[in-house]
Amino acid sequence: MTTTSLVRPVPLPHGRYRTSGVLRSEWTKLRSVRSTTWSLLAMVVISIGIGILATSTEAARWSQATLTDRLTFDPVSLSLTGLLFAQLAIGVLGVLVISAEYGTGSIRATFSAVPNRPLVLAAKALVFGVVALVVSEVVSFAAFFIGQAILTGSAPHATLSQPGVLRAVIGSGLYLTILGLFALGIGAILRHTAGAISVFVAILLVAPLILQALPEFIRDRVAKFLPANIGVTIISTSPNPEQAQAHPFPAWVGLGVLAAYALAALLIGGWLMLRRDA
Repeated sequence: MTTTSLVRPVPLPHGRYRTSGVLRSEWTKLRSVRSTTWSLLAMVVISIGIGILATSTEAARWSQATLTDRLTFDPVSLSLTGLLFAQLAIGVLGVLVISAEYGTGSIRATFSAVPNRPLVLAAKALVFGVVALVVSEVVSFAAFFIGQAILTGSAPHATLSQPGVLRAVIGSGLYLTILGLFALGIGAILRHTAGAISVFVAILLVAPLILQALPEFIRDRVAKFLPANIGVTIISTSPNPEQAQAHPFPAWVGLGVLAAYALAALLIGGWLMLRRDA
């Protein structure tokens, strides 16, 4: 005669996780995937490389520069030009931080371990934001110092003590960071890598082209809200004649507008996380 014993399943503990543990988990994910290394490396190479190319070209041709070119010359924005191209790399990385997990299906394991989905998104944004800020500021200062060293002796150059220079260098790093968080929010909303990157590129590069085809009174009112134009204002220390008619936001106000975009995208992404299945 045999006896069968029934063993009741023991329920898993619910909610026994700490914010610090979630942050460590997201940090492990971010640093262990190759896309992080390649995206950050691309950002460094593009930012510094284009800055070197731009300042070297200007230093070589300065003696033949016209009076107009000399009067509108901005050595700071010239050395930071590469950061306007690096925004694509940081945007791609921001999208991949979350869309890659949806693509592989590993997001289900993440939500099983941490049912608090907004906490997961907040942890991703915080970890990514810190990494992006550190790298962006290092790249911004490196591009500035290298560019000014190239200009020294051949063309006018700038120092951090001059008005608006430190603001432009620090603001450039903040601009890239906030733009990356905006891309992360888009990734959380769409949950698809190709789609999110396409939307990010459209907002960044295609929208200004479409705006040029609109009537001038619309263009002048809308242009200052575009992230690309905000970025141009931030890296500049002197008024850009081409932008003056559009009355762009001051640098810090523009950063605030961009931060509002990023916050809105993250909040919408977090809300959709609660309403949709993984």
